[in-house]
This record gives sequence, structure tokens and C-alpha cells, in this order.
Amino acid sequence: MYEVIGAIRSRTRRVLWMLEEISASYTRNPAPARSDAARAVNPTGKIPALIVDGVALTDSTAIVQFLADRHGQLTFETGTIERAQQDGFTQLVLDEFDSVLWMAGRHEHYLPEEERIAGVRDTCAKELARNMAALAPRLEGREFLMGDVITVPDLILTHCLDWARSAGFEITEPVLEDYRKRLRNRDAYRRTLAMKE
Repeated sequence: MYEVIGAIRSRTRRVLWMLEEISASYTRNPAPARSDAARAVNPTGKIPALIVDGVALTDSTAIVQFLADRHGQLTFETGTIERAQQDGFTQLVLDEFDSVLWMAGRHEHYLPEEERIAGVRDTCAKELARNMAALAPRLEGREFLMGDVITVPDLILTHCLDWARSAGFEITEPVLEDYRKRLRNRDAYRRTLAMKE
């Protein structure tokens, strides 16, 4: 059985969604970032963490890909062209969505007041819109990023699109909004949306 450490309103949702998709047994400690429970398994205090056989794994993407590989679900086999394409989508989503959202969030909520830079949100909004416009054609006529099969980058992109919406950013491409709604309707994701802290 796995143990997940992390508050639901964070990248922890990605890990919980993956565990629900693969029907794995787990327990959950909804500890917030920088809490004693988070620091006990990750000196930075960042969440999520996944405890596997007494070992703490950190970073939501690494955890989700580990679970996919370990359980042989939501991923292509390592060493295949399809896996390289899948990993390319994962990196694209992290670079062009996750990092932009995190930059905006840091300057709005997390950095000390004296370190925040005015106007970062506007720059991030423009960058997100450009990145959405670049990705949208690749989703035309596809159910998922890799075609007709859900994979790790779909979980990360859906979470990022939800994050963007909750942070007040516009989903500027209809194909991405349709995709977001479709994936939010998956039973496994709906179970995570119903979870409480």
C-alpha cells in the first residue's frame, strides 16, 4: 500500500488521480507544504511525497511516471518511439504550462512582498495564451495527447488547465477547454475532486 503526503489543492492531486486511475490502494496524509509531516519526508517541505516500501519519492511528475511504469498503465514502454513522444509531451506541459502557472503564483502569493514583481501575472497570461495556441492544433481530432490512449502528460495537462482556471486565467483555446472538461469527467478524476483536506 502506498502513502500519499500532501494537501489536495496542490500537485498532490496528480498523484491521487493516478492512484485512482490504476486502482491502487493508498492512504492519505493531507499535510500542507512546509508542515512537519512534509519536512519529515522532504527537507524542502514541498509536496507531494509518496511513501513506497519505506522510501519517500518526491516531485509529482516523477511519482506519477513511477506509478505508471510500475503498474504498466497510462504509459508506453520505455525505449519505444511512443514513450519518447509521451515524454516530450510531459516536458512540454511542464515547461509551457506548469512553470508559467508557478511563476505567476509565486509572485502573487508565495514570495515575500518585497520580492514580488508587478506585472508578472500579465506576462504569464500572455505566455499561457501563446502556449495554448501552439498546443491546440496537436489536440485537434484527438481524445488525448497521444491519440486514443490516456497517458501521464494528460494528467499533468488537465491539472494545469484546472489550475489556470482556478487562478483566474482564461483557457483561450476551445479545443483545450473541451479536453479539460472531458478529462475532468473521468471517474478517477471526479473521485479526487470530491476529496476533502
